[in-house]
Amino acid sequence: MSEFLQADRVAGAKATLERLRSNMAQAILGKDDVIEQLLVCLAAGGHLLIEDLPGVGKTTLAYALARSTDCAFSRIQFTSDLLPSDVTGVAIYDEATREFVFKPGPVFANIVLADEINRSPPKTQSALLEVMDRAKVTVDGQAHAVGSPFMVFATQNPVDYEGTFPLPESQMDRFLMRLRMGYPQHDDEIEILRTARSGYDAISLSAVASKADVAAIQALVPQVFVEDSVLDYILRIVAATRTEVEFKAGASVRGGLALRTAAQARALVKGRDFVLPDDVAELVPVVLAHRLALARQSGDALEERRSVGAHLKRILSALPPPA
Repeated sequence: MSEFLQADRVAGAKATLERLRSNMAQAILGKDDVIEQLLVCLAAGGHLLIEDLPGVGKTTLAYALARSTDCAFSRIQFTSDLLPSDVTGVAIYDEATREFVFKPGPVFANIVLADEINRSPPKTQSALLEVMDRAKVTVDGQAHAVGSPFMVFATQNPVDYEGTFPLPESQMDRFLMRLRMGYPQHDDEIEILRTARSGYDAISLSAVASKADVAAIQALVPQVFVEDSVLDYILRIVAATRTEVEFKAGASVRGGLALRTAAQARALVKGRDFVLPDDVAELVPVVLAHRLALARQSGDALEERRSVGAHLKRILSALPPPA
């Protein structure tokens, strides 16, 4: 009976994710692969870093997800003068009650867009570390839980690094996945020009999933079965990054765990309650690449990103997946 119950839950989760995919595709044209990877990240309960040029739909992607659910959306524009309290909130003395009252910051939402996160200094960037890890903010020794579900979308421009503060490795490691939007195809861009939306606020989408639906999917992901040979495949990939001479350092233990969780989430998105080696291989570039740095850096971020991707592709081709 439990097997039928499990199959029923998997089918329900897949149906919910399909509704989200179809709904978001009305606003994000021609980017089905990006939407699928986003849903994998959402199901896994992870955070997402999007690196791409301005004006390709990064903000629209985050807003479309929030509108497709009944989740609260918040946008934080990171600038050089942004303070940590501007993100997390601050305790203010209330003369009427003669005590400090906590005023929540914009991070208290379900879907939080940290726009151009590398425009703020490290102290402000680090304000997101605790909340991304524990979904809590601590102010004056008092912990405050943020929204549930909770997902951080961070964006940064991979070309214009003047006046920026590159994210430290500890911060990069907090993101489950890193994606890029890319330019739309010709027909899709024609349709975008035809609809002529002035901004993401003009998006008109109805919620097709509730917060409870998202929570149920996220609770189901850890139960997706991962066979020992697939776990061994994950570890062989991670271990190979640690012995690759072109990398300054290999993927961490957290990176291996992230790859496993993402693979479980992808299996659920595909309607399965078990992970295939293909789930792992498909996710390696978006889960591991941003956790790795070249031993010899050129200073060209785009070129280094391509080089890391090429080395990961070579590692995958040299490691046969389990039968």
